[in-house]
Parts: sequence; structure tokens; C-alpha cells
Amino acid sequence: MNDRTSNRRSGIVLVVDDIPANRNLLREVLEPHGYEVLMASDGETAFKVAQRTRPDVILLDVIMPGLDGFETCRRLREHGSTRPIPVIFITARDETKAVVEGFRAGGVDYVTRPFQAEEVVARVHTHLENSRLARALAAQNEELERTNARLLQETHRREKAEQSLEQVDHQLSLISQQEARRWGVEALVGRSAAMARIIDDVRKLRSLPTTSVLITGESGTGKELVARAIHFGSARARAPFLPVNCSAVPNDLAESLFFGHVKGAFSSAACEEKGYLQNAHGGTLFLDEIGDMPLPLQAKLLRVLESSTVLPLGAASERPVDVRILAATNSDLQADLAAGKFRQDLYFRLAHFVLTVPALREHREDVPLLAGHFLQSLAAEMGMTPPTLSAAALASLEQHDYPGNVRELRKLVERALIESGGGEIQPAHLHFVLSPRVPTSGATGGPGRDSTACRGVGENRPPAPTEDDRILAYVKAHESINNTQCRELLGVGMHRAWYLLRRLHRAGVLKQDSSGRWARYHLP
Repeated sequence: MNDRTSNRRSGIVLVVDDIPANRNLLREVLEPHGYEVLMASDGETAFKVAQRTRPDVILLDVIMPGLDGFETCRRLREHGSTRPIPVIFITARDETKAVVEGFRAGGVDYVTRPFQAEEVVARVHTHLENSRLARALAAQNEELERTNARLLQETHRREKAEQSLEQVDHQLSLISQQEARRWGVEALVGRSAAMARIIDDVRKLRSLPTTSVLITGESGTGKELVARAIHFGSARARAPFLPVNCSAVPNDLAESLFFGHVKGAFSSAACEEKGYLQNAHGGTLFLDEIGDMPLPLQAKLLRVLESSTVLPLGAASERPVDVRILAATNSDLQADLAAGKFRQDLYFRLAHFVLTVPALREHREDVPLLAGHFLQSLAAEMGMTPPTLSAAALASLEQHDYPGNVRELRKLVERALIESGGGEIQPAHLHFVLSPRVPTSGATGGPGRDSTACRGVGENRPPAPTEDDRILAYVKAHESINNTQCRELLGVGMHRAWYLLRRLHRAGVLKQDSSGRWARYHLP
């Protein structure tokens, strides 16, 4: 039943009594407390009114002509539309048998006349709140069942895939070799000193298949690509590589998703299901945005790392698991440690080796190589012949600061490839979120290159605004920002926008409004 009481303080009460004075008396008692009172003089009318208006509570007299109160209550319980409505019987003090019969007919309570006004109001309020809580609980259970059904379906799909791979083990070896070529060190494009250090570290870590690694760096630098290169170059390459975005895992499902559950662990647990850790057995679990993992889950993950076992929900004993943990973050975990938002023992357990992926502006000399790499791979995906980059377009790419790092460069090249139609890419095909710097007069492309692509910002302009700077500028201009506005402002996905706003909230820069909704933020 829909909650139609949002615009009034209390709710709707249907009073059913064949005596007008009794009906009016109850209305005088209830209306001052904010209740909307409907009235009916007999059972037939009461049933029709209840079907049409769906009241929150029904006060029902026992003795009435035609349909008496008991029969009226039974009819209400027989129909799905009126079955959830709580019925409170009105009886005389000495009608003990009537009270028993009322409960058998489906009533939830009774009041005796002559009654006290306070008693009537209290009983109506109690059952109205009980009814609302029951509806809210039912809605939550339905949502959990739908979520669990999706998770069960996904797990079954994965199990079938695993079974198919086991049946064609000789193909698995070939697939693993292909994946190793695709995601190995060869996928890390760059000849700069910064990238050479990353590639050297990856080569070292491939030979240490049990060492946990913490990968840090700004968003879009390629932290997952580095993690894949470590996995597919190691002895675990034939086992699963399972990426999990910790900021996107619902808190109420996190334990089941990570550790699994046994049959009957909760109401919708129809069968045993493995969690992320067991599904990555023998391979690698990549935990992106590790700083967003809730503290209770951090403690349980630490237990897994120390004991190499997991305890599924509802299980009586632990299960062995062999999994390598690669974690990544673009936040300051040291600050989270100081603020008590991240466990120090888990940090040291994960950070056996810390690998920092540089921002693209820190190895700008790799931009031409990366742009050419993206042109080749994207053109192949689109069935096109890779076009060339004009000198002016390449100069524009080299001068840009890339707040979105390698991911931003890839998107720039992809759009330019589409707009050029396979012809030479010109500056007009490049659409920067923030304008690139104008090269000096001696730069490739000269002073006469396309002014649209480089809007005269000047060689010594200040650093490009960060994502945080742009969010705060928007808030100052518009007083508030919500998740959708943040996504549109930055051109990022839902989870990234949600993460950025929450990070500013945790830093004390932004705070929630008085309604407690995460959708809107205001400057303190």
C-alpha cells in the first residue's frame, strides 16, 4: 500500500459504527491529533470505502445490522488490497467472547467502551506505526531479494564459465598466453624515465607471486593496467584476475560479496555462494579505491591476509584461499591513517611494495608515443586505417596538462579519430576539457596553428585546476552541487562523481545538508 500520509501529520482512520453519535465522538477524539477520519455506518459501506481509500487503520464496531464486525473483518482479510490494514475492534467491557472472536476474525487489537480518548489515540498510533514499519521492511526485503537474485545469477554465470574452461584446458593455456601479451609489460607504453621505473618494478613483482602491492596515483593514470601487467606476467596468469571497485560495493552486501555465504545464511540465501576472495582463488584480487573500504570490512580482510582463510556468512568453519591482493588508491592513505579512517595494520600488510604511477604531465614526453598507440588500437577496433597526426595537433597534445591523465588522452584521440573520418587529425578535431598551453614560437606547428585548439592561454599560465578545484568553484557559484551536476561538470562516471564529493565531505570541505541526503552538498 502506498504511503499517502506524506502531506499530513498522522494518517487516515476509518470509523465503522451504526450509531452516528459514536462515530462523531471518535472523530472528535482523533482529528485534533492530525488524523483524517472517514466514517461508515455498516459493514458493506465500510468494505467499499476501505477498497477505495485504503485507510491506515480501521476502528470497527462489533454489533451492527447486516454484516457484523466479525464478518466485515473477515471480508477485509480475504482481499489483497485491504488485507494489510490493521483492524481495531470496539467492544463493551464485558464482551470477552467478542474480543476472542475479533482476534480470530483477523483483528489486531480492541478498545472497550466507554473508552478513554488517550487510549484510543495511543492504540491507533501504535498500529499505524507498526503498519508503516512492516511496509518499509517488506520493501527492503524485496529489494534485497532482487539484489541477491542478480548476484546469484552472476555467480552461476561465472561457475558455468569456469566449468567450460575446465573442459577445454588446452584452450586455457592459449587464452592465458594471449592475455599475457595483451596485459603484460608490453601494454605499458612509454619510454620516459618515469615509465622505465614502473616497468622495472612490474618485472620485479612478477617473480614474487605472493607479495601484496599498493598502487598509488591520480585517477586515469593506469593503475589497473599496472595491476594486470603484474598478474599476467606472474605464475598466477592462468588463474582469475578479479577487479573490484571498493567504492561501488554496497555496504549492506559487502561481507557477502567478499566472503560468500552458505545456504540459509539469510532469508534469500537459497544456495551456497562464493565471494570475491574465493572466486579469485589461485589468482589475483585487485581492490581499486581501497581507501573507501569500510573499517569493519578492513578488519576481516586483514584476517584473510594473515590466515589465508575466509569465513563465509553462516559457515561454521573457515575455508582455505590462495589469493594475491593488489590494491590501488588515488587518495591520501596516510591522511586516512592519521584520521583513523584506515587501519594501520592493514596498510602495512598491503604495502609490502608501494608502486606510484606518475601523472601524465610528469612524463609528457610519452604523449606522442601514447597518442600513436591509441590511434593504432582504436582504428583497428573501428576497422579503419590509422590516420596520421598533423604537427599542429601533436603540438596541442604535447602542451595539454591532462587532469584526467592517460584516460583523458585516450578519449581525446578516440573522438578525434571519429571526427576526422580516417583523415589526418587536425587541432580542430581535438576537444580539450581545459585548453592546452600555446607553444612558444619555436614549437612544432608555429604561431599560425589553429587558434581554436589553443585559446591563447599563454606559456606561463598557472597549473590547470584539479577536479576538487572545479567542484569548489561550481559550489561557490551555485551554492550547492549534486551527483548529476558533478558528473556533467567533470565528464566522469557516476561512481567517480560520488567518490569525489564524498572525499571532500570527509576532508571537511563540503558537508551534507540538513536532510541527510548524499545528493546535495554545501560549503561549510
